[in-house]
Amino acid sequence: MKDRAHSSSSIAREPHSSSAALKENTGAIMTEDDCVERPLFGGALSSVFPLRFQDVSNIREVPDHQEVFVDPARDESLIFELLDLKHDVQDNGSATWFLQDLVTEQDAEGSKVIEQSGVVEVHGLHYQNMPAIITTAVGQMAISKGRQGREAQNIVRVYLANFRLKEVGTDVLITAYEPIVQNLLSESALTVGAGFATPAIQSGCITMAEFSNVKHQQLDFFQPDLLN
Repeated sequence: MKDRAHSSSSIAREPHSSSAALKENTGAIMTEDDCVERPLFGGALSSVFPLRFQDVSNIREVPDHQEVFVDPARDESLIFELLDLKHDVQDNGSATWFLQDLVTEQDAEGSKVIEQSGVVEVHGLHYQNMPAIITTAVGQMAISKGRQGREAQNIVRVYLANFRLKEVGTDVLITAYEPIVQNLLSESALTVGAGFATPAIQSGCITMAEFSNVKHQQLDFFQPDLLN
C-alpha cells in the first residue's frame, strides 16, 4: 500500500519469543492462547496478544512499515502498521476512514461498518506524556486471498484501531481479521474448511473482539525516536 506506507523504511526487525523459550524462562507451560508481550518494529513499541499468532516475517518478506501475525489454524490475522499521519482526516472518524480505505485497497465487496467510535480514552496509554488519540471501527467485507479473484472471496469481520501520534507525524494502525464464511474456492478453505467459521469461543480461543478491544490492549512505546 504505497500511498499508506510510513516514510521510515529502515526499521530493524527482531526475532519474537517462541513458546519453547518462554517455557524455559518462566518454568510455566504456555498454551497457544496465552497472551505474551511481543516487541514490534525493532523495539519502537510492543503489544500483547496470543502465542497462537505466528510472525509472518519468519516465512516471507514483510514491508518494513508492517508487522504481520497469523493463526493459520483459524485463518485469523493481526497487522500492525506505521503510516504517515493523515493530516486531512478528522481525529474522531479516523478509524472509519482507514476502514473505508482498506475496502478500496482490498477491492472488497459488500462492505459495511458495524460499529465505530469517537475518540477513546485509554488510561495509561500515552506517548511522551501526551495521551494517544485513539479511534476504533468494526466492519464486514468480502475479500480474496492474495491474487485470487472475486469468485474466491471470503466474508471477514475487520477490527481496526487507529492510534494517532501527532508529535512524530505517525498513524499507528492495528487491524485484526476474523473469518465469518470461507469460500469453497478460497485457498484458505484447504486448511480450515469451507462454510461458516467455527466461533473462537467454541474452539476455546480468545475472540478477536476481546483482545483487539483498545481498552484491554497493551501497546507500549519504548523507543519513540524509531518512529521518526
